Amino acid sequence: MRIAVTTPTGNVGRHVVTMLLRAGIRPRVLARDPGRLDPGVRREVDAVAVDQRDAEAVVAATAGVDALFWVDPPSAGPDPLADYAAATKSVASAVAANGIARTVFLSSVGAEKRRGAGEIDGLAATELALDALGATVTHLRCGYFFTNLESQLDAVRAGVIPVVLPLDLPLAWVAPRDVAEVAVARLLSGGWSGRGVQAVHGPADLTWPQAAAVVSAATGRPLRAERVGDDEMRGLLRASGRPDGVVEAVMGMSTGLRDGFVPEQPRSLRSTTPTTLGSWAYEVLRPRL
Repeated sequence: MRIAVTTPTGNVGRHVVTMLLRAGIRPRVLARDPGRLDPGVRREVDAVAVDQRDAEAVVAATAGVDALFWVDPPSAGPDPLADYAAATKSVASAVAANGIARTVFLSSVGAEKRRGAGEIDGLAATELALDALGATVTHLRCGYFFTNLESQLDAVRAGVIPVVLPLDLPLAWVAPRDVAEVAVARLLSGGWSGRGVQAVHGPADLTWPQAAAVVSAATGRPLRAERVGDDEMRGLLRASGRPDGVVEAVMGMSTGLRDGFVPEQPRSLRSTTPTTLGSWAYEVLRPRL
């Protein structure tokens, strides 16, 4: 079985690669800089240097594969949705040109809105493009990654995480490793076809105060969530060096999902995964604080 994996050093992609290796698969990995791969992993994969926003290069890099794990690469440019559009063109071109039998796409809760959710709108556009091909594809609509807390280390150390969501709004929190397990199960299975959506919601829905309490108990540091206004959050994001386009794309992921939004896929046995926020925070976050 020939499987291609994008973003092989990312929060989910790196786990997908190692799980495929343990399953006896030598994956083809598409990376902007293969030199960033762990040397041990680098010896066990077929690495291709490719820009995922270069459609011609992606088509060439995925020739002959049976299955593809696709992640739209993150954007730090002034127009994130334009970057997502370029990545969407790449994956749609590759699936169509190479007749890729199965694609697993890393999407997000909120993509079902199709518009009005900031950066998530770029993922929605990728879903629509793959659906339009009539391809066999599973869209993984994931909850809020635990690893997002790693980009907020200063706030965690200071003991206060600013949020623009209502403090009583529960979110699905999920470990990227659990997302990878779901993705790999799909990649390795030939028993499905057509278009499908698989929610990956983690073990529990948590409000921000509940999540802060869990992280505080796991790390031994006091932590609370504090709601701030939209303009204040924009100021904090700009102060971190993000351009205005990125600020609005990030803001939209919260503001677009706070007023009565309900995920299309309800929590179920299939969407619930095992790793708890507390165990992840103890193992991963605590040593970094």
